[in-house]
Formats: sequence, C-alpha cells, structure tokens
Amino acid sequence: MTEVPYGGQPWPAPAKLNLFLHITGRRPDGYHELQTLFQFLDHGDELRFHPAPAGRIELLRPLPGVPADQDLCLRAARLLREHTGVRAGVVIELDKRLPMGGGLGGGSSDAATVLVALNRIWETGLNTDQLAALGLRLGADVPVFVRGFAAWAEGVGERLTPATPPEPWYLVVVPSVSVSTAAIFSEPELTRDTPPITIADFLSGAVHNDCEPVVRRRFPAVDAVLAHLREHGLARMTGTGACVFLPLVDAAAAHALDAQLPPDWTRFIARGCNRSPLLARLAQGA
Repeated sequence: MTEVPYGGQPWPAPAKLNLFLHITGRRPDGYHELQTLFQFLDHGDELRFHPAPAGRIELLRPLPGVPADQDLCLRAARLLREHTGVRAGVVIELDKRLPMGGGLGGGSSDAATVLVALNRIWETGLNTDQLAALGLRLGADVPVFVRGFAAWAEGVGERLTPATPPEPWYLVVVPSVSVSTAAIFSEPELTRDTPPITIADFLSGAVHNDCEPVVRRRFPAVDAVLAHLREHGLARMTGTGACVFLPLVDAAAAHALDAQLPPDWTRFIARGCNRSPLLARLAQGA
C-alpha cells in the first residue's frame, strides 16, 4: 500500500444533530414513522483513501468490537463497487472522533463520506440521487449525509426537505454510555403517537425528543447531563442519545459555559452548519 492518500486532504464525516425528534407512528413492518430536523456540525470523523490492488477493500485500523461485515465504511465501499462494477481497490483510514452510540450519526456519516469520496476517486459517475439511494440501503440516516444539506425529515427519515434553521454554536456533552437505537425503539414505554407538526411549529419552539424520557430512565448519566444543562438553556438529546446539546449565541458563550462543567465530562464545542463540510471538500476534487 502506498503511503500517499488520494488528493492529500482528508474527507470529513461531520456529526449531525437531531434538533428535535418526534415519533408519529409505527408501521406494520416494525419501522417507526418520525419527524426530525437534521443539522450538521463542523466537527466529526475524518477519512483518507489509499490506493490498493484491484478488488482489495480494507480498513487500515478496524474499530474495536465491530466485525468487518458490519463496518459501515467497508459495507459502503463494497456496495459502491458491486453497484458500479468498478474493479479498483482501496484502503480506508478512519480517524474516529465521534462516539459510537452517541446519536451524532458517526457511522452513517462515515458511510456517506465513503460513497461520495469513492464515487469521485473511482470516477464511477453516480449522481447525488443515486448515491443517496445506495446510502438508504446502509441506514436511514445515510442519505441526509450524502445530500449534505440540513433537512426536515419524515417517514423513517428518508423523506427529506432542505431546511435553513439558525446556525448557532453548540456545546455538546458526550455521556460515558453507549445507547442502542434498536433497544430504545423497541422500548414499550416509547411514545409513538406524537401528532405531526410543521416547520412553523418548530420555529415556535413546540418540539421535543420523544426518546428522552426512555433514555433518561435507563441511563442516569444522560439524565444528569440534561438536568445540568437545562439550568443554562434549552438543552436536548440528539437522536436516541446519548449526546446532549445546548445551543448558545456565540463561541464565547459556549467556552464560558464549558469552563463551568464538571472536569470529567467529555464534551466539545462546534458550530451548526446547514451545508455539510463534506460538500466543501467535494468541491476541491479528488
């Protein structure tokens, strides 16, 4: 394997926030109908792509506890190769910064970045709609990362409408627990009948996260973070957790509050982005 990656600059796989999450129903096949608003952060994982012999697809540093047949980076690369018939190989180098089981979409974002980057590098010529359709086969959140724009999502998360919510700074706290999305969605006590709302309702603040009560009961660490941050503003859990975010007016306010948090809490500060950093990287070429 050569030590020189394609194009030099890494490819970003940004975090996302669910600015709210309403569960509006459950389909006969078991999938949940929902409404949410996705927004990206200027913080996330980074990937590099190294040339490899034809047919070889490999992760340079496999993630602990994640079998190769379940790794979303490898699955995305193999799916693109199978769909397009390309014979090229690649070794994927992942700098993993986002927690697994945190609700920040790290795995889905990694998969989307693999699809977008390798489509460019391998010159497979798929358009955004085709890549998003492939991404949906990997997970309901992957298409929003492929498209790269903040979006109002409905259905199981696949029906996307571009949106332009405010882009504040966020203080994001990462509790030391990993939350299984499947476990939360199978919880009998989960609210599944929240009435559908409009974007105007969101802008008025009439939103919440239906998963929060379940996660707070099961994970005291998440409950403690939410209780603490809500003393300072409208903190909310993203996705099915465990990460909690608080919007703030500017970076100075975020850093000031950060200095007051318990020193053993893992957290970061990031800016909300309605246009994904992945699109800016894509514009640079391979």
